[in-house]
Amino acid sequence: MKESKFNTSKLVKMAMMTALSIVLLLLIRVPFPPAPFLVYDPADIPIYITAFAFGPFEGLIVTLVVCLIQAFGLGGDGLYGFLMHFVATGLVAVVIGSIYRRNKTKKTALISLVIGIVVCIVVMCFMNYFVTSAYMGVDRSVVKAMLLPTIIPFNLIKVGLNSLLTFILYKRISGFLHK
Repeated sequence: MKESKFNTSKLVKMAMMTALSIVLLLLIRVPFPPAPFLVYDPADIPIYITAFAFGPFEGLIVTLVVCLIQAFGLGGDGLYGFLMHFVATGLVAVVIGSIYRRNKTKKTALISLVIGIVVCIVVMCFMNYFVTSAYMGVDRSVVKAMLLPTIIPFNLIKVGLNSLLTFILYKRISGFLHK
């Protein structure tokens, strides 16, 4: 008999990682001083761990649920916040989950996280240039002027710190996720 992609145990663990992500989102929020509308939170760590443990699709599903709850249930930035968070976090989850599942070593984990960081920063530059300018109703030149001094450093810090913490924590809790 073929095993289902989503067995009960995996669904429960994914729900737990979703809940942990939401708790982290509620507990730790640090505004980025150059632009207080940009806020660091460690909510992506359980999502990245999910992508390592179960794969890119599962990481993307947890990302979707977390983004929906944050944007529409917790007073986030609605559709704009959902779109930006889903693209940024979803990209990293898909990249790291896709690369890591082929060769589950520390070296591959590190390489996948670095590639995820780079891909996220590049794509978020484009997303901010087009989406943020439209959402904020400002000329693209305003957003372009914010890219190097504000948006790129913020994304580097947020994705970089969450990736580093994921790298440190994953092997410590992976045994529980794979039981």
